[in-house]
Amino acid sequence: MLCTQLALQKAKGGAELLFDGVKKHQVTLPGQEGPWDIRNLLVWIKKNLLKERPELFIQGESVRPGILVLINDADWELLGELDYQLQDQDSILFISTLHGG
Repeated sequence: MLCTQLALQKAKGGAELLFDGVKKHQVTLPGQEGPWDIRNLLVWIKKNLLKERPELFIQGESVRPGILVLINDADWELLGELDYQLQDQDSILFISTLHGG
């Protein structure tokens, strides 16, 4: 049961405001039975990093519509979305495409 180290980033569109204004987190996920996937990561983020209004970031077990997720600079839709199995040193970027005008 190895730990997984990730770089989590929230850029543009205000997503970082839900995380106390912190745009980048270096995280080490605890070891668990089986591999970490994005679904498990979102639960962990909600419990450990989200500081306010989780409903603006997470809807059900996924991110809200309007939040683009990039895994190592590739659209998560090409990589299996919630089922993508995290690899050590992955870079996960969340970009909110919704904003006020």
